[in-house]
Formats: sequence, C-alpha cells, structure tokens
Amino acid sequence: IVFYGSSSIRLWDLKKAFPDLPAFNRGFGGSQMADAAQFVRRAVTPLKPKTIVLYEGDNDLNVNKTPQQVAADFDALLKSLRTDLPEAKLIVIGCKPSPSRWKLIDKQRELNRLLSERCQADQHAKFLDVEKPMLGADGQPRAELFRTDKLHLNDAGYELWNALLAPLLAQKAQ
Repeated sequence: IVFYGSSSIRLWDLKKAFPDLPAFNRGFGGSQMADAAQFVRRAVTPLKPKTIVLYEGDNDLNVNKTPQQVAADFDALLKSLRTDLPEAKLIVIGCKPSPSRWKLIDKQRELNRLLSERCQADQHAKFLDVEKPMLGADGQPRAELFRTDKLHLNDAGYELWNALLAPLLAQKAQ
C-alpha cells in the first residue's frame, strides 16, 4: 500500500496507524495534483502497489487553481496509474475542511464532487469523503482535529482518518 500526496500524507505515521499493513509513505509537502501526476512513475510505480491512497488538491486550490484544473491533473495521474498499474486499487481522500482554508470550502466541495465522479467511473477507484466527520455540530471544522497551524491534522485528526480508511483498506485486500 502506497500513501501518496501532500503533507497530509507525509505527516501520517503509518506504522502507528496501520502496524499490520505493508504501507509506504510517499508524501511530499507542498505538492499539488500536477506534481503527483508528474512524479507518480518515480515515487509510486516502482513499488508496484496493490493499493494507493491519495491525498491532493488542498494546496492546488490554495494557489487559485480551479477545481476543474485539479480534476484535469487527476485525470493525468489516473491515466499513468492505469497504464502502469491497471489493477491497482486507488482510494482518493477528499479535500479536508480545515480552519485555515475554510474560505476554500465551496471550491473543495466542487473538487470533491469531481473526484468522486471520476472514482465512480473507474472500477478500481474509491472516493473517501472526510468532510462530514471533520465538521462539528456548528458546521465548522472541528478545531480539536488540527495542529496549531489549523491546517495539518494532529493525532486526533489522524485517528479519525484511520478509522474512516481502515474498512476501505480491508475491503481492498479481499
């Protein structure tokens, strides 16, 4: 299993989160979907993973890319994956709602919709929507899930993601 994407992946302690799974972390901070597409053949393909967990899009929207541009970059990434690893399972984690980027929530929701549609069209892809579990009763991001920068997840945030992802990883292993 290769975890691939931006700092939300890079900061994930996979040995702690999934001690019984052969998980490799290929996250790199500040990355965007276009970077993931550009480097997938160097960072992911040589490992020949059966499953890939992807998190990208947050940084893209923050530098004013449109959801459609990010989705087009995802299309390029998916094309490379399907060429090199046609049977690999892909789990795409949707953009997370964070206090520091709350102003982007409408764009994040549109990107999540576009990514979800693409995953539904691919028989080996699954979209994991993390928005609702990360919002409080007031509809705002749950501050207790984030580090002091109000962008990156803390241990509690990763515990939530672990719980949401674990059933999908188990399902993909069948």
